[in-house]
Amino acid sequence: MMSSPFTQWLDSALPNAIHLILIIAIALFLTRISRRLTSALIQPASSQARAAQIHEQQTRALASWLHSVARTVIWSAVAITALPEFGINPLPLAVLMGLLIFGIGFGAHHIIRDAIGGFNIVLEDQYIAGDTIQVGEITGRVEQFNLRRTVVRDSRGALVTIANGEIRAVSNLSRDWSQAFVDISVSPDAPLEKSLQALEAAAATLRSDPSWSLALVDGPRVLGVQAYNRDASTLRVQVRTVPTRQDEVSRELRRRIQIEFQRQCIPLPRLPSQEGSESQPISGASEARHLA
Repeated sequence: MMSSPFTQWLDSALPNAIHLILIIAIALFLTRISRRLTSALIQPASSQARAAQIHEQQTRALASWLHSVARTVIWSAVAITALPEFGINPLPLAVLMGLLIFGIGFGAHHIIRDAIGGFNIVLEDQYIAGDTIQVGEITGRVEQFNLRRTVVRDSRGALVTIANGEIRAVSNLSRDWSQAFVDISVSPDAPLEKSLQALEAAAATLRSDPSWSLALVDGPRVLGVQAYNRDASTLRVQVRTVPTRQDEVSRELRRRIQIEFQRQCIPLPRLPSQEGSESQPISGASEARHLA
């Protein structure tokens, strides 16, 4: 008994249809696995703080981008694998896509390097938009951040664009606390204990001032004599503040020290600078603790 044309077509098409359904099922399974793996990268906000929420947004955006790339790769492989089921040779298309990917990768290697740098910044939580960072000689507030670039507003008000792939070391000045050292030069003829007591009095007034206490984390603490020679004795005061407020606290501390020294008539040295003018007897240096 001869089979009908429909039966013959069904017998030849059924294996191809089953094969195609199997390919699609595998693709759907891989897509679901990709979604779960990329979702595992998302770090939920540990608190209601703005920094934690922004970091969660960054990891969500990264996970979404990775899932989109994985899904594109999976379904492109499905299309190539399914072509023989329709009697089309997939080899030319596979070779063409390979050459295309190679060309794009070779021509856009800087973009790929920047994207990898952006991945590291997000996954390691190095900084987020709104943080104050230092990259090389550039210091400023992060205005924009994506996988390719970081845009910083520096002290001049200029927007500086930094490729993420160019960042080798970064200091985050907005994490944990900031620190400043204020050095005070006094005349070597001035009584040392009196000078130290004057520093402690100035530091105590700053610590007890309600308008400044919220900016302080520790100190100000009088550390003692930092340097000594025949021209001057250098005394050092240390203060830790909330992030990025060390400069304004240092200025206020210097103001109070000057007032206290004038009140107690403690003499300051007159040190000649390189130009022959008098140098400042009260100076300071600041730094900020950061996360690597």
